[in-house]
Amino acid sequence: MRVVLQRVAEARVDVPAENYSSSIGKGLLVLAAFVDGDTVADLEWVARKIVGMRIFDDADGVMNLPVTEVGGEILVVSQFTLYASTAKGNRPSYIKAAKPDVAVPLYERFCGIVEEYLGAGIGRGIFGADMKVSLLNDGPVTIIVDSKIKE
Repeated sequence: MRVVLQRVAEARVDVPAENYSSSIGKGLLVLAAFVDGDTVADLEWVARKIVGMRIFDDADGVMNLPVTEVGGEILVVSQFTLYASTAKGNRPSYIKAAKPDVAVPLYERFCGIVEEYLGAGIGRGIFGADMKVSLLNDGPVTIIVDSKIKE
């Protein structure tokens, strides 16, 4: 599992075809991708990292606080393109990304685990939909977390 974590002042996902939107204020926008072989342990490890990541400023202006200590929110959006392979040519291959029959249950389970660790509901995109994501990056602070390489 791989995520791109962005500290945001606000973020929103819109799915015009579904007449759907979800938005958050201060918090984390999480773009999430899955591969075959991802386990609940992968989901839990990444969720724990996200919720515990000390990337919000404390009273001294030092990145020392997790989202839970600043009253922040989380928005999780699926993004299979995080597993793009660009080794050959200029057309990315997405063969590493899990197919929807595997990825959808992983995405739903991951969102549930994040909610459990956060102790609150989260915003979500719609898996596989044509989504429009907007954000006001705060910092900017952008971090990649990968459950396979544990970085």
